[in-house]
Amino acid sequence: MEDKANLKEYMLKEIDVIQDIIKRMAFNSFVIKGWAITLVVVTLLLKGIKHQVLIAFIPLIIFWFLDAYFLWQERMYRKLYDWVISNRLKTEEHLFDMNAYRFKDEVQSRFRIMFSITLGWFYGSIAVLVIIYCLILFTIEG
Repeated sequence: MEDKANLKEYMLKEIDVIQDIIKRMAFNSFVIKGWAITLVVVTLLLKGIKHQVLIAFIPLIIFWFLDAYFLWQERMYRKLYDWVISNRLKTEEHLFDMNAYRFKDEVQSRFRIMFSITLGWFYGSIAVLVIIYCLILFTIEG
C-alpha cells in the first residue's frame, strides 16, 4: 500500500514537471511569433535596393521552423504526460525520465507541423502579405 502511495506522489511530481515544460514550450512559441512579425516588418522597412525586401523571407522561414520545432516538442511532452497518467501507478519504469523523444514516432513530423492549420495560417498569411508587398513594390518601381 505504501508503494502505491509513493508512486502516486511521484506521479504528481512528474506531472508538475511535465506541465511546466509544456508551459515553457507554449511561451517559446508565443515569443517566436512576436519576433517573427517584428523582424519581417523591420526587414521590409529597410531602405536599399528593391530586391532587399526578399530578405524578409529569411526570418519568416527560420522562425516558422523554430515554432514548428517547439510545437513538435510540446506534442511529445503531451504524450509523455499521457503515459505518466496511464502507467505511473502500475510501474516505476522511466521514473522521472523527462526524455520525451521516445514518443517522436507517435507525433507528426516537424514538416507536417509547419503546415498544420495554426502555423500554416499564421506564417502563410505573413508570407502572402510579404509577396503582395513585393509585387506592389516591384510594379511601382518598375
